[in-house]
Amino acid sequence: MGKDQIFTIVALCIYAAAMVLVGRVSYSKSKSLDGFLVGGRKIGAWATAFGYGTAYFSAVVFVGYAGQHGWNIGIGSIWIGIGNAILGCLLSWLLFANRTRKITKSLNTKTMPEYFEKRYNSKGMKILAATIIFVFLLPYSAAVYKGLGSLFGAIFPAVPAWVWMLIIACLTAVYLVAGGYMASAYSNLIQGVIMIVGVICLVFAVLNHESVGGINGFIENLGSFQSAEGDKYPITGDQLTNIFGGSSFKFLCFNIMLTSFGTWGLPQMIGKFYAIKDTAAIKRGTIISTIFCLVIGCGAYLIGSTSRLVLGGQLPKGGIDAIIPTLLTTVLGNGTLGLILLAIIMVLLLSASMSTLEAVVLTSSSAVAVDLIPAISKKTIKPEKHMLLTRIVCLVFVACSFIFATQNIPIIVSLMSFSWGIVSGCFIGPYVWSLFSKRITKYAAYAGIVSGLLTVGVSTLVISLNSGFASAAAKSPEMGVAAMAISFVIVPLVSALTQNSDAEKERVEKIFECLKED
Repeated sequence: MGKDQIFTIVALCIYAAAMVLVGRVSYSKSKSLDGFLVGGRKIGAWATAFGYGTAYFSAVVFVGYAGQHGWNIGIGSIWIGIGNAILGCLLSWLLFANRTRKITKSLNTKTMPEYFEKRYNSKGMKILAATIIFVFLLPYSAAVYKGLGSLFGAIFPAVPAWVWMLIIACLTAVYLVAGGYMASAYSNLIQGVIMIVGVICLVFAVLNHESVGGINGFIENLGSFQSAEGDKYPITGDQLTNIFGGSSFKFLCFNIMLTSFGTWGLPQMIGKFYAIKDTAAIKRGTIISTIFCLVIGCGAYLIGSTSRLVLGGQLPKGGIDAIIPTLLTTVLGNGTLGLILLAIIMVLLLSASMSTLEAVVLTSSSAVAVDLIPAISKKTIKPEKHMLLTRIVCLVFVACSFIFATQNIPIIVSLMSFSWGIVSGCFIGPYVWSLFSKRITKYAAYAGIVSGLLTVGVSTLVISLNSGFASAAAKSPEMGVAAMAISFVIVPLVSALTQNSDAEKERVEKIFECLKED
C-alpha cells in the first residue's frame, strides 16, 4: 500500500468518526418531525450559510464541471463561480431568505410540496411536487455517488468503485437517519471548514506547480499553449485566456444562468431558509454564504483552468471526468507534504458531495414520507409512526441511490443532466411569485409547474428522436434555462387571466400578515 493510500485512509477514518459522532449528538434533538426536518427552526447563521454553500457544491462541480469547463474554456470558466456566488447565493438570500422563513413558519410547513399545498390550498399540487422531487432528485444523488466512486478509484485502483459508493452510502445513512437536519447542520460546519481550507491549499499548490509557473506565469503560459497534434479537443492559448470565454461565450452564459438561477427553485436549497432562527442570523448568513461560495466556486474553476498546463495538454485515459483526479495526483503525488494535502483534498471532495447528498436525501425522503404517502393513503399518521416512516424512507432513498449508481443504467444516469433544470424549472415560478404577490392563483401555479416539465420533456423527446439522446443531453443547460424562464413568466400571465375567490383572497391576505412582523 502506497503512502498516498495510507494518508487517505487515515483522513477518511477520522472524518467518518466525526460524522458518526455528529449523528449520535444530534439524535436527541431530532425526535420530532419538526426537529428532524428543519432543526426546530433554530439553526444559526454559520450552520445555515455553510449548509447552503456545501449543498451547492458537490464533487460533481469539482470533478465534472470545473474539469470539463476549465479544460474547454479556460479562465473564462471562473465566471460560473462568480455567477453562482452573486446570483445563486447573494441574490437568493437577499430576496427569499427572510420571506421564506416567515411564511413557512406561519404556515407550519417543513417541505416545498407541503408549502405549495398550504399556500395554494391544493393537495393535488402537493402530490405532483413530491413526485417530481423524488423522480428527478434520485438520479442526481446516484450521479454524486458515481462521481465519488470514480474519484476514489483513481487513488485506490485495486478497489472496485462500488465499494467506495457503499461506504459513502452507509456513512450518509448512519448519521443522517439518526440526526436528520440537526446532524446535517452540524456536519455542514465541519464540511465547510474542510472545503475552504482544502480549496485554498489546492489553489496554492496548483498555481505553484512547475508547469503553471505561479500567479505571474500562469496567464503567460496559458496564453502560449498549443494543442498537441491529434488532440481530440484542440484549443488555442487565446481561447484559454479569453476572460469572456471566447467562442464558448454563449455556452458559458447558459451554464451561469442554469447553475445560478437554478438555486431559486431547488427545494434542497430553499429548504435551508426554513430552519434559520431569525432575521439577524439571515443578515450574517448572507455575507458568510456569499464569501464561502466565492472561495469554493472561483477556486474550483481556477483549478480547472490550469488543467491543460498541468497535464501537458493530454486528456487522461478516463476522459473529461478524469481531468481533476489526474491533476490532483500529478500535483500532489510526490513528497510527504503533498500526500497529506492530497488526503485532505480527498476528504474535501467527500465533504462536498456528502453535504449535497444530505440535502437531496432529506428533501426527497420528506417528499415521500411527509407529503406523498399521507396524501395518497388519506390517513392521519401518529407523530411517532411518522418519524419512524421518515427515517425508513431516508434509508430507502440512500439504498435506491446506491443501487442506481452501481447498476450503471444509461437512462437513469443521463437524467442527472436534466435534474437541476427540470426541478428548478417546475418550481421557480410558483415559488418565487408566491412570496411576493397575493394575486397568484392555484391555476397559475399548476401552469408554472407543468410548463417547466413540458419544456424540458418535449424538447428532449424531439431532439432525441432527431439526433439521439446524447444530443439532447448536450442541450440540457439551454433547456433548463428555458424551463425556468417560461415557468417564471407564465405564472403571472395565467394569474392575470384567472382570479381567486373572495374566500381565497382573504386566506392569502392572512398568510402575508406574517411579513409585517420584525
